[in-house]
Parts: sequence; C-alpha cells; structure tokens
Amino acid sequence: MVWQDLVFMAGSLLSVVFLAPALQDVNARIPLMTSVPKMALGAVYAVTFATMGMSLAAVGLLATGIMWSLLAAYRSPSATAASSARAGTPVAPDSIARDE
Repeated sequence: MVWQDLVFMAGSLLSVVFLAPALQDVNARIPLMTSVPKMALGAVYAVTFATMGMSLAAVGLLATGIMWSLLAAYRSPSATAASSARAGTPVAPDSIARDE
C-alpha cells in the first residue's frame, strides 16, 4: 500500500463528512449543474484509481460520488420543490431556483 492511496482516501472521506450537513438540511438547494458533474467525476476517478491498484482511494471516491448523487436526488431545487408539493407544503415560486 502506498501512502498516496491513504491520502486520497482520507481526502475523499473528508468530502463526505463535509457534505453530510447539506444532505441533512431539508432547506438546502444544490443545483444539478453542481452535483451531477461532481457525481460523475467521483465515479470516473474511482474507476481510474481502482485500475491503478489504489483500492482505498477508489472506495473513498466512490463514497464521494454516492454522496453527490444523494445530494442530486434529494437537495436539487426540483427535488425539494417536488417533495414540498407531495407534502402539501406551499412553495413560493420565487423560492425555487432554476436548474440551469
């Protein structure tokens, strides 16, 4: 095991820790133009590190990609508006950011 594998894993897992509050905050709105590319990069980097034999870094980046996919699913403006509509909570039109 090389030390770089541990460094990349630690950095990736710190990203997961720092993103967790946004996932827990029901009022958080993260645009899809932010979360989807970060999710894709996490997956691509995970595969890349796995093929280089850096399995710990691959696991860390996979976790980061999963966290970004959860943010895309539950904290994008369209997802939060849809969940508010399902709950019967009125949402002011100007409070919904566009996913552009």
